[in-house]
Amino acid sequence: MTDVADDRPPLALTIDGRAVEVPDDGSTLLAVLRERLGLRSAKDGCSPQGQCGCCTVLVDGQPRVACVTPARRVRGRAVTTLDGLDAAERQAWGDAFCATGASQCGFCTPGIVVRLSGLAAKDTPADDTAAVEQALLAHLCRCTGWRTILDAWSAHVGGTGAAGPGPVRDLVAAGERATIEGRSPQRVGPDVALGHGGFADDEAPAGALVAVPDPAGGWAVGESLAGARAAAGKVQGRRTTAELRHPLAVPDGDWAATLRTTWVEPAYLETDASWCVPGGDPATPLANGGAFGGKARTDVGAAARSLADEHGRPVRVVLAREDAVRRGPKRPPVAGGMQPDGTGVLRVAATDGVAAAVAAVAPRLAVEPVDVVGPPTSCDARAAGWAEALVLAAGAGALTPDAGGDAGVLAADRGDGRARVTLRSPDGAVATADVAVWPEAHVTVEVACGAVLDEVVLRSYCVGAAHMGLGWVTSEGLAVDEAGEVHDLTIRSFGVLRAVDTPPIDVVVDTADTGPPVNGSDAVFVAVAAATWLAQAAPPAWPTGVRVR
Repeated sequence: MTDVADDRPPLALTIDGRAVEVPDDGSTLLAVLRERLGLRSAKDGCSPQGQCGCCTVLVDGQPRVACVTPARRVRGRAVTTLDGLDAAERQAWGDAFCATGASQCGFCTPGIVVRLSGLAAKDTPADDTAAVEQALLAHLCRCTGWRTILDAWSAHVGGTGAAGPGPVRDLVAAGERATIEGRSPQRVGPDVALGHGGFADDEAPAGALVAVPDPAGGWAVGESLAGARAAAGKVQGRRTTAELRHPLAVPDGDWAATLRTTWVEPAYLETDASWCVPGGDPATPLANGGAFGGKARTDVGAAARSLADEHGRPVRVVLAREDAVRRGPKRPPVAGGMQPDGTGVLRVAATDGVAAAVAAVAPRLAVEPVDVVGPPTSCDARAAGWAEALVLAAGAGALTPDAGGDAGVLAADRGDGRARVTLRSPDGAVATADVAVWPEAHVTVEVACGAVLDEVVLRSYCVGAAHMGLGWVTSEGLAVDEAGEVHDLTIRSFGVLRAVDTPPIDVVVDTADTGPPVNGSDAVFVAVAAATWLAQAAPPAWPTGVRVR
């Protein structure tokens, strides 16, 4: 929110080498960059929480989170965004991130690149991964699983990140594989890693009205984002001290394995956004992939079109992080038990499509939908329903014969602090996850999912899926009270594993599989979740709270 206009002299700043003056109206540095100057490489993933790192810039060469930095605090100083880095350095970072698969949708990577640029300026060695992991504590990334970002750092600082001798990648085929894995259209290229994937809120026309949700269920409209938020009475989100709640009880029975989960936030970094001109078609909130089903049913596009027609002007519709948490669908909670023959009962928060998803992999597992007071749920979440069913099957030893080619668990073995699970997904991908949680944590994944198309992209998605599977079991959950109100509203409260929490993840791709390409990372997500759970001796409730590194 900005201050009331007064007679303060303007702020003089140097932005990307250019002297500018802006009003001293209490705006944040991020608001100055994006809203007043139209510089969109600094992304807004949580403002003004200061927790995701997407808006990181350099202030006199030092990384700074722009959304919680008052512009007046950097009066007279030099601010460098990603687009203000030396062109050769910027291109080298883009090449390194693209070459290693360290970027998928490309929303969080501009801030990460700026952070790493500052670290590289300190002559940090290419092999100092501990320093990079510490630097990444200021960031969150839902897609990549961090390990490919470490690869990009080594490639850039070690001098191997730029395109050079070696096979030339087919980036069209890479985009095809990314679209299969992300289940929404996606382009692959160095410019995507640098944040130019075409995100809706980056492409909105200058001078558009801005709309945000209001407390009455409608839309507050203003001439600026700050004005719209002020009109809506936006309240800063917080992380609650409330305990996670498991709303469903395991059905009575003598089960070989039981499992209870809670609500899980998709935790995508680019919050829902769209824009539209009167009589036009709204910009898609999935401009370059991302969200893993979390935004499949968002209403921001419809709202942008309706409001543009109503006001006769272009309108941007933007959700704050708190809005996305309150309004967006979650992974539905479950509670179930299973016998070794595959029979059992799975109670699930009533969600369209879950019963069919379960039946596809565990036809003898009865599904009991239960009306649960809480945030909306969706079967669009990654592998929703069939993931929980196969995890239970792995725990119960309910194996599916391999010869028939049916979806199910093909093998599940556990030892002391280690487990190995092989499964086939409904898409037909086969994934094996070997997870060790002690004495030294490590994840190895093998995947066969038809024609590879692009091994870099497939590996990237599998590493990200393994990271998501680890977090789902061990740390991810959302505090929801008895009245169904979500209390965890900050992005750090969702339990996404940080780089320092993520063990090494190795991916082996079956390049001999020449069948039709199918999604492989969802199978990896489920296999890693099942193996992690078994390696931790199958605690009956998730998140287990047991660290994997």
